[in-house]
Amino acid sequence: MRADRIFAYGATVGLIGDLLLGDPRRGHPVAAFGRAAAGVERRLWRDHRGWGALHTLVCAGGAAGGAALLARAVRRSPAASVALTAAATWSVVGGTSLGREARAIGSALTAGDIDLARERLPHLCGRDPQSLDGPQIARAVVESVAENTSDAVVGALVWGALAGVPGLAGFRAANTLDAMVGHKSPRHRRYGWASARLDDLAGWPGARLTALLAVAAGERPRGAVRAWRADAAKHPSPNAGPVEASFAGALGVRLGGTLAYGGRVEHRPVLNGETGRAVETEDIERAVRLSRRVGALALGVCVAGRLGAALAARRITGRRTAGPRIAGRRSA
Repeated sequence: MRADRIFAYGATVGLIGDLLLGDPRRGHPVAAFGRAAAGVERRLWRDHRGWGALHTLVCAGGAAGGAALLARAVRRSPAASVALTAAATWSVVGGTSLGREARAIGSALTAGDIDLARERLPHLCGRDPQSLDGPQIARAVVESVAENTSDAVVGALVWGALAGVPGLAGFRAANTLDAMVGHKSPRHRRYGWASARLDDLAGWPGARLTALLAVAAGERPRGAVRAWRADAAKHPSPNAGPVEASFAGALGVRLGGTLAYGGRVEHRPVLNGETGRAVETEDIERAVRLSRRVGALALGVCVAGRLGAALAARRITGRRTAGPRIAGRRSA
């Protein structure tokens, strides 16, 4: 079976597995990777970019390299290759758990239980929840749903289409390392620089595809395009900017503004500020539904792209193999 079909079948099964099962409660491969990366950090940490780059190389390179060895070991068996791709896809995507956590916070806000909503918010993002009121929590949830649609679903599918199982594992490793050491804390300002830059590079194509699909799948496509063009570049993150801006425009809400991370306050530009309204609790469910539509469309785009690229490559190879044809004349 060709590699393009293996990805198509495996990624589809893996995404269905995430839809039906969500993340495993115990023994999640990403959690195991996180523990291993933390162990590497304990041994390598220095307040130096070079040591941080070594940490990134060991962890992300090890994850992608290990996945490549697994893929090579089963390459002679199409069934095993599809199963490995499905398992890898299910392991690295997190759309169902993302929606589940967002809806749990939305339910708490609807019930008026602000304390429960604050308690659950750290499961979704790194904001300081104690200083947030209900509308601010709802805004944080919508922003996290938008950003994680790219990080936890679309970006992984893009790299799976480009590089198979190693691409899936490598992308999730880069994203996890950024969450662990890529933030601008005193400890990680230098050490996490390489992980943050790798995540920016790896997330670039998935973020643009996410924004494009939010335009296609959203309720307000023109508003999504307008917010993307006007406000994406204002965001400090080169990848979160297009995603959050397009989601804001598609949902008709305002995102961005003042927020707190780890004891420090950031004042970010408002996205879709001209036409958007303040986020309400009901917008959490709308954001989750948009995220699911974007994820489904991303699977279709990535599968179609992989199949189309393989078809084009076969046609080019066939033409080169055939060689030029020279027309001759019969002698009398």
